[in-house]
Amino acid sequence: MRRREFSRSLVAFPAVALVVATPARALSEGDAASGVRAALERGANAAVSLLGRSDGFLGNPKVRIELPGFLKDAAKLLKATGQGKRVDELVTAMNRAAEAAVPEAKTLLLNAVKAMSVEDALKIVRGGDTSVTDFFSVKTREPIGQKFLPIVTRATEKVSLAKKYDAVAGKAAGMGLLKKEDADLKGYVTGKALDGLYLMIGEEEKKIRRDPVATGSAILKKVFGG
Repeated sequence: MRRREFSRSLVAFPAVALVVATPARALSEGDAASGVRAALERGANAAVSLLGRSDGFLGNPKVRIELPGFLKDAAKLLKATGQGKRVDELVTAMNRAAEAAVPEAKTLLLNAVKAMSVEDALKIVRGGDTSVTDFFSVKTREPIGQKFLPIVTRATEKVSLAKKYDAVAGKAAGMGLLKKEDADLKGYVTGKALDGLYLMIGEEEKKIRRDPVATGSAILKKVFGG
């Protein structure tokens, strides 16, 4: 009878059951939430600091924004005809736009951390290497994209080749040579800026999981050091 009652209590309180089910780590819900919040804040601050500066995108091969698919091949032809400077100017503008936009993400990322539930925290602790990144992407991608778009628009409109991008990309998309979502320069750069942001948050997350002791944080060691 007591066993039956105990089983019912675990069903009624699944978050508690999840903690109890892993005694080796002996984590309370409070520990889990505190550790995950610390990891989220660390990842967000590191990514914004790394990307939201000159050459944050342009100088980093992992996140550098290039022209998409067909247009990258077309750019090679332009360079062959002596118009390489214009192509380089566009690529630089795309990356500078992303660098200018990224600092706008910080407040939204940290707000998502503050609003995180205990259930979210437990999922992240027991999730894979990118569970922090996945959490941020689900919670913030749309609102951060809305913040990025006008900044990217202002930065790319200054480049003469930007208008031609939309015209050529639109035709290429209509012929199936380019993804529809890549046919608009502003939308393309905004999407790539977001991808780069979450990628770098993921890199920080992997570092924490791989060596939580190196973070110098007692709570991160306790939560991710098991």
